[in-house]
Amino acid sequence: MSEVMLQQTQTSRVIEPWQRFLERFPTPSACADAPLAEVLTLWQGLGYPRRAKALHDAAGIIQERFGGVVPRDLEDLRSLPGVGEYTAAAVASFAFAQRVAVLDTNVGRVLARALENRTLARSEARRLADALLPRNDVALFNQAMLDLGAQFCRATPHCEICPVASHCRWRQEGGEDPAPNSAAVSRAQSPYEGSNRQLRGRVLRALREGPHSEGQLDVTLSDVSAQRREDVLASLERDGLVTRRGRRVSLAGSREGTSVGGPLAASDSVVKKGDR
Repeated sequence: MSEVMLQQTQTSRVIEPWQRFLERFPTPSACADAPLAEVLTLWQGLGYPRRAKALHDAAGIIQERFGGVVPRDLEDLRSLPGVGEYTAAAVASFAFAQRVAVLDTNVGRVLARALENRTLARSEARRLADALLPRNDVALFNQAMLDLGAQFCRATPHCEICPVASHCRWRQEGGEDPAPNSAAVSRAQSPYEGSNRQLRGRVLRALREGPHSEGQLDVTLSDVSAQRREDVLASLERDGLVTRRGRRVSLAGSREGTSVGGPLAASDSVVKKGDR
């Protein structure tokens, strides 16, 4: 759950929703048995609500195919909705102590700068990350690599205080920074302000209070064209996040006429990174 929430979202923003989710959904089956609308409501403030639907779908598969127990096998993890290479490796390593390298943007920067001093293709970074794994304490090593990239070998690196500076090839040999685009494990986000992601977030916040007519949502999105409003609603419907019955719109999985916001709606924080 935490790894899905942390996708493209800062840790500080994940802590409270993560605690909220664990309290409400202590097991995959508890999440699978809940209506999607409730999951989407508890997701508020995190952005990228397609992750919430993927988490709900994954919980259903875990319940049906794996007896309600999160699978340990890397390929089984990859088969779950919303679980890519990084997330599967992180769960396998940190939850199940499997000997698998965890490769993200942070680790990619460390590999490109400290070890190779050149831009690395994703396949090269993966092979290098795998080759570096120790025999023991793999999870601890993976966490150290993640922290090294997140705290020191950042996009703007803190070389002067980096604990591996004396061993870093880039620092010793110089040259252009090899880190940008190395490992190809993430892509830059497009601007959020004024984007369709922002508009989608506004619609979902409104629907957490209960179903709306399309006329009511036109007021919510009154600052954009009618065509763009339709595009936003169509994209939410296509992603399985909302349901339209005639001109009535509701969160997917909610009962018509029922508010799913409850006491959480009042504390809904602004979705700064949008949704997708």
